[in-house]
Amino acid sequence: GNGFDIYDLYDLGEFDQKDGKATKWGTKEQLMDLMGAAKEKGVGVYWDAVLNHKAGADDKERCQVVEVDENGIEARISFPAVESSYRTKTISDPYEIEAWVKFDFLGRGDKHSKQKYRWYHFTGTDFDAATNRKAIFQVVGDNKGWSNSVDKEQGNADYMMFADLDYSHQEVIDDVKNWGTWIVKETGIKGFRLDAVQHFSERFTNEWVEHVREQCGKDIFCVGEFWVGDVKTMTEWLEKMGHKFSLFDAPLLYNFSNISKSENADLRKVFDNSLVQVEPVNAVTVVMNHDTQPGQTVATPVEGFFKPLAYSLILLRNNGYPCLFYGDLYGMRGNKDNDVPSEPPACGGKLADLTLVRKLYAYGDQEDYFNDANCIGFVRRGTWDKPNGCAVVMSNAKPGEIRMAVGREHKGECWTDVLGWEEKEVKIDDEGYGVFPCPGVSVSVYVKKDAEGRDRFPVDFDANIYKE
Repeated sequence: GNGFDIYDLYDLGEFDQKDGKATKWGTKEQLMDLMGAAKEKGVGVYWDAVLNHKAGADDKERCQVVEVDENGIEARISFPAVESSYRTKTISDPYEIEAWVKFDFLGRGDKHSKQKYRWYHFTGTDFDAATNRKAIFQVVGDNKGWSNSVDKEQGNADYMMFADLDYSHQEVIDDVKNWGTWIVKETGIKGFRLDAVQHFSERFTNEWVEHVREQCGKDIFCVGEFWVGDVKTMTEWLEKMGHKFSLFDAPLLYNFSNISKSENADLRKVFDNSLVQVEPVNAVTVVMNHDTQPGQTVATPVEGFFKPLAYSLILLRNNGYPCLFYGDLYGMRGNKDNDVPSEPPACGGKLADLTLVRKLYAYGDQEDYFNDANCIGFVRRGTWDKPNGCAVVMSNAKPGEIRMAVGREHKGECWTDVLGWEEKEVKIDDEGYGVFPCPGVSVSVYVKKDAEGRDRFPVDFDANIYKE
């Protein structure tokens, strides 16, 4: 599996179970070598945690269930939405099934955790082994039912897949809290990406992050995967979480995609209704990820010409926490079976350069020049210890230019495009202004010609990890 079909949270490739010791990604020893190498390089590692469910049970157990509606036609065509339909609509009387819900972790035993899992630790499952039948089965028992503190998608979003964990059960709560502190102390990770946060208890999620930070430090970072285009839904979730979390800015990605596919789209609207616009501290900004890349579940293509503009907008501005996509940095090999073509590294191979610009020059106050629909720019003024700053100008149509102020302290300086896409040099006048041009359908990033670190451009970055 790829990690989403999670069996044992505590097995990092340490125990001989499920036909082997190593995970798909390697052994625990290799993981710890990676963590050591990352620490030496000053790189913090975040753990992609799947806490919604368990899969690959060791054995079956008989339990009482009711079936719930999988189709939800009434809910989807009704307006306003009928919340009582879909996953909240029971379509059978209680009856008994054989469910794969017995987890003994025989290879691990009691190391790291003594907790074993039985039918009463789950709220639902999707397969009856006695009849070899798939459906959505809600477990019946005392205090059983879907969580009420989840998203209203499909009426109730608690059930997603496999054996759904019951976060009203104290043993489940205690075990997963224990795992959170254990994984931080065991590996030295600096934070978490929580998968599919809308599908499990908000109450538990709040308790869990508070517990981990109490035990491991308040700087433990947490971002939730909550893929929805409605910024209001996202801000309401953040409010419920007490802003302890960040979320991936899906609305901004949708803006990138739509603008990139529209001729002469208005660049001034790129941040409209985005999370970074209203919750800048809690927004993780992306241009693509593993779910939105071509061929995946929520494919949201951003045209290649627009990616340098999009990455400049998330990497070089003062709001949001930018996240680079591995496939954009190194290229993607494609998938012939799904008719997904291979792609070279994004941004004409300049993504590493944009990242270095962020590290060296994208500091200080920001001034926007969003006056023209097809040519926008902004300036970062620098700080006392990072004084150089930078000026960014981009166009999604014809070549353009913008007169922007970088500060009187820079008068007389010559600024040039670190990306090398615009050859003209810009002279800063006595008032601290310069006229910064950019090519058509492109972006230029200007820095003082002799600024500290300019000799590191263009970046000598080896993207050929596939050795092809």
